[in-house]
Amino acid sequence: MDANTGLFKMKKFVSDASTVFNRAVQFTEEKLGSAEKTELDAHFENLLQRADKTKAWTEKILKQTESVLQPNPNIRMEDFVYEKLDKKKRDRVNHHEVLGHVLVDGGNDFGPGTTYGNALVKCGQAQLRIGNAEREFIQTTSNNFLQPLHNFLEGDMKTIQKEKKILETKRLDLDASKNRLRKAKSTSQPQDDAVARAEADLRVAQAEFDRQAEITKLLLEGVSSAHAHHLRCLNDFIEAQLTYYAQCQNYISELQQQLGSYSHTSGVGNNSSNSSGAGISSGIPSSVPLQASAPPQINVIAATPNIEKKQARVLYDYDAADSSELTLLADELITVYKTPGLDPDWLMAERGPQKGKVPTTYLEVLE
Repeated sequence: MDANTGLFKMKKFVSDASTVFNRAVQFTEEKLGSAEKTELDAHFENLLQRADKTKAWTEKILKQTESVLQPNPNIRMEDFVYEKLDKKKRDRVNHHEVLGHVLVDGGNDFGPGTTYGNALVKCGQAQLRIGNAEREFIQTTSNNFLQPLHNFLEGDMKTIQKEKKILETKRLDLDASKNRLRKAKSTSQPQDDAVARAEADLRVAQAEFDRQAEITKLLLEGVSSAHAHHLRCLNDFIEAQLTYYAQCQNYISELQQQLGSYSHTSGVGNNSSNSSGAGISSGIPSSVPLQASAPPQINVIAATPNIEKKQARVLYDYDAADSSELTLLADELITVYKTPGLDPDWLMAERGPQKGKVPTTYLEVLE
């Protein structure tokens, strides 16, 4: 039994070595122009080119988006190493949060009861809110844009590359079989058994090539659905950017109104210790209550509707029936909320600047 097993393994080794040798010979002769090569049809070639473009541009988009989210290449490399080691990334304080803590600490040191100290605290709190918004933006972009692109490259695209490589080896086997058959027929005294073996080998090689070509073609045609999914992910990325920048503008606008209120009270009092000073704290006596800056802040908050907004994932495509509704795409993330007087089977939805009501049965509200 052991002898038979050893003989079988030896025959298989010799067969595999012969196959590899024939592929190498065929490849070399093709490069030298002395052997014919089976050409794929134009449609198949277009599918291959589109897959190669998709792979190249997805890699570039992924890399440059990561650079936008984290400009420091050393930190990106460190995160990459942690990811490969299956370890949790370290939570880092971003630049806005660092600045916010410094401003708050400085304001507390000067005294939050002083005008300058209070202004520093408010500026620091605004920076902390911006830092938190940036953290949410990065997390949302990572989940809804970067991760799907990464999964595509590591999953579907790797499978396509693997099947393309197998197809190329089957193509070399097919052309090598064709070459052997031509040589068997072209001898001065062709032997029937040699020609028959060559024809049998050619039929097997042709069948394997056709089967692999069909598998590869199906995978290549699936790139179209990948493009559609990437488009939805791109919309999610732009929506996250819009939300992030809108939050930043809102925080800074509120802060500007609060700081502007100090300038209206800059001439109040006659504190001699501050009479020679400059800036927003000049002329403010310590006895003047800081509540004088409160009205602008209260007005801003009062102008904001007290509506609880949540994110929701769209389960199915939905076409708006009129201008009061919002068209939906399956798997996209939108912001939803309830409004007074709205039918309980409907929710108001926002996607960037677009707004409209949508049926709740098409949504999965995320907690």
